Amino acid sequence: MRKFPRILALTLLSAVSAFASGCGDERIDTPLAEAGSVSAPLVCSTRITYGERWIRPSGHTAQYDIASDLVTWDGTCVNEGSNSYAVLSNGWKPYFTGNNACVLALDTDCAGATACSTRVTYAASWLHPSGHTAQYDDVGGRVFWDRGCTNSGSNSYASLSNGWAPYFSGNNACGMSFRYTGCGGLYQNPVVSVDCADPGVIHDGTRYVAACTSGGAANAFPLRTSTDLVTWTSAGSIFPSASKPTWATGDFWAPEIHKVGTRYIAYFTARHSDGKLSIGAATSASALGPFTDLGRPLVHDTTMGMIDATFFTSTTGAPYLVWKADGNAVGQPTPIYGQALAADGLSLVGTRQTLISNNLSWEGGVVEAPWVVARGGYYYLFYSGNSYANSTYAVGVARATSPLGPYTKLGSPILKTAGGWTGPGHNSVVTAPGGDTYMVYHAWNSAHTARVMLVDAITWPNGWPAVPSAPSAGSRPMP
Repeated sequence: MRKFPRILALTLLSAVSAFASGCGDERIDTPLAEAGSVSAPLVCSTRITYGERWIRPSGHTAQYDIASDLVTWDGTCVNEGSNSYAVLSNGWKPYFTGNNACVLALDTDCAGATACSTRVTYAASWLHPSGHTAQYDDVGGRVFWDRGCTNSGSNSYASLSNGWAPYFSGNNACGMSFRYTGCGGLYQNPVVSVDCADPGVIHDGTRYVAACTSGGAANAFPLRTSTDLVTWTSAGSIFPSASKPTWATGDFWAPEIHKVGTRYIAYFTARHSDGKLSIGAATSASALGPFTDLGRPLVHDTTMGMIDATFFTSTTGAPYLVWKADGNAVGQPTPIYGQALAADGLSLVGTRQTLISNNLSWEGGVVEAPWVVARGGYYYLFYSGNSYANSTYAVGVARATSPLGPYTKLGSPILKTAGGWTGPGHNSVVTAPGGDTYMVYHAWNSAHTARVMLVDAITWPNGWPAVPSAPSAGSRPMP
């Protein structure tokens, strides 16, 4: 369980009385220690993080409070007019916009702290399964809901991230509150709110490192770091303006940094001086550089652009490169190729194989942006299809039992436009701090002015990946 640091001297936010309308947060805040005190004893505390529908008291800028001692909540969400509220064990009453809208995360360093778990508490309209007398369910790990409600006859049901489908009496009657205990708090997309297209993300053993497309910017491929996949800090670039590859003239796209042997290699797309998009490679002792370019493209074809390289190792440790032919730029198909690499990751060996091409209707004229994951006896090839510029862009997946195929597609995309996000795609797949698998990807913001970075959980029902209730717009438990 994540823990936040104990606080030697912390004055909690001053007491806030509830608004007369009931849109308040009724509580009495007691300081852990007087401000400036150095002799106050250490006490345990609980961080209470509120969901995005929380009605924030006037002057309260944070999305959380820290309370002294252990604070609990039974998960009950009380409706009051058009809003709802929770009653915490210390008497606080946070209010939320909408009925059955309570979402809280409780994280403590007090005795009795538990591993990450979710309590789902159902509205009064819930149709209890036979023999189920409680109004809630407890489950280990993270469970969430996009607040969608599907009508079925005279009833309705919700689809939860773990595959549950609770039914409710009446149409559009779904209602649930969520309590997350020991999961590290809550987050909300986007995790990077500025342009960060084609995010290539890895964990270097210490932190997550993300590299994004930069196009014609002076410094190629901005870098960011994070310890939790949510809070990101700028960390320079793969190629500062003075160290760009001499063979490249621009269009710096789709970077990924991977550890190959004892060093890191940045694989990237750039336009060759002959006009063709090509795949380059640069090495460094650190995932944050400085990177030294190979001095020539790793993959270059004078008749066809080659873009969107990714790297993976087989279950036996053999390295492979996967990339896309840019056929859509010239009215041709867009095969995704795979080929073995030399042990140093800087030259191709063996024979190039076509892994997939754009042959499904939803893919339109494009498949691109591959990322390969080995899991449970399969190699899963995540890819994006259709036009990156609009709502047709989506993420699909294919799988094979051998690194170079043959690959079989799932069929329908696993991630597509929803939740106010347009054209999600070009993803990475990482293991989150909590141990679950997560997808990091871009999508257009509501103004369609930038492709921002989003993070959502991957589940694995029936041997295939899914990204439930995504792209997400509401509060989710931390990865």
